[in-house]
Amino acid sequence: MIRAILSLVLLLSIQISFAQILSEKERALLKDQLLEDRFQYLLPQLMDHTDLDMWLLISREYNEDPVLKTMLPARWLNARRRTIILFYRNKQKNTLERIAVARYDIGKSIKSAWNKEIEPNQWKALSSIIAERNPTKIGINYSTHFPIADGLVKTDYEELMQNLPDSLTSKFVSAEKLAIAWIETRTEKEMALFKKLVTITHDIIDTTFSDQVIEPGKTTTDDLVWFMRQKVTDMGLETWFHPTIDIQRTNQELKSHIYSFTKGDKNKIIQKGDLLHCDFGITYIGLNTDCQQHAYVLKDNEKVVPEYLVKAFKKGNRLQDILTTNMKEGRTGNEILLSSLSQAKSEGLRPSIYTHPLGKYGHSAGTTIGMWDSQGGVPFRGDYALHKNTVYAIELNVTVTIPEWQKDIRIMLEEAGYYGGGFFEYVNQRQTKIKPIKTNS
Repeated sequence: MIRAILSLVLLLSIQISFAQILSEKERALLKDQLLEDRFQYLLPQLMDHTDLDMWLLISREYNEDPVLKTMLPARWLNARRRTIILFYRNKQKNTLERIAVARYDIGKSIKSAWNKEIEPNQWKALSSIIAERNPTKIGINYSTHFPIADGLVKTDYEELMQNLPDSLTSKFVSAEKLAIAWIETRTEKEMALFKKLVTITHDIIDTTFSDQVIEPGKTTTDDLVWFMRQKVTDMGLETWFHPTIDIQRTNQELKSHIYSFTKGDKNKIIQKGDLLHCDFGITYIGLNTDCQQHAYVLKDNEKVVPEYLVKAFKKGNRLQDILTTNMKEGRTGNEILLSSLSQAKSEGLRPSIYTHPLGKYGHSAGTTIGMWDSQGGVPFRGDYALHKNTVYAIELNVTVTIPEWQKDIRIMLEEAGYYGGGFFEYVNQRQTKIKPIKTNS
């Protein structure tokens, strides 16, 4: 019976959200427009800011550098053969050359400059192109502490070093700062898309946490998890991690962080009086969301969420406010973390903050503001500074004692937030009240 109900609801509710989803062809057009906009207007600024006049990226098919992968057009699902991309920035002339040392043009944005019939050796062709431009610094993607910026694999690096002369290899430097900046920086056009994506994410959560889907005493947490996964697939979207649903209730001991965030409650039957929590995110046209929200299943004698849970939730919102007001350009993630935790504790809260960059990847590049098991600061990645025009998953929790339940509960929240330089705003609002679920059963 429950499966039939879920299937019917799935078909009905998808019709509402489908209107927001572009066709595959429209997505491809938008993806390429966003990419060209980034190449034309953003990349020159980033190269100037990081003091690099040449950026070299190398990948082979199915083993792509995570940065290079974000530069592939909609019709390129992977690199082809050995794909070499070269960006040369001439600041004096205000030009940016986008060159593919490959057999193919890479979409319309990057043109091939290698004629194999004239020069059969790809490395020699690359060497000539670089030497002709005589850059001061050549950034290549290696990094000890930022995995996304460490995409140049061992074989390609060794062949690069063996085939290029010392006069060029001596100019190699880490492109870590540029790679991070490329991944973390959002454009105005991307933010317009991001708002729609967050709306879709919220819509899916709202549908999942509803009496259309949940029948107390029958519906399980696993039913909700697979409902979300199936809906994402049916809408032509993807999710970058498996969702979790967990329950807090009066007769259940508070579980650990790792249980809530990685295991959830497997196939646990939802009952009236349960405080539900989800962790869910989707991928769409090269951007990712990450969201945690709460819902409460009303008891028969309840018309609204109990006041003690309302007050507890407000403490979660307060912790969000403390964190986001401490986010200032140039401050490191560790500085933001420690000042936020100190302020929260001075207000009597029991906080935990583990906020991460969000965008091209779910756990993206940028500064890390705490980890659930590193509340004293995160070495290296937490020492990176906050920059403007970036998006973060404002992820945190506050532990609250509930006398009515004679136990602690944890309000766990996560919302996409945009730092624009001098101001912070949620990409598309945040949850400010626990969602009530009224059932007829």
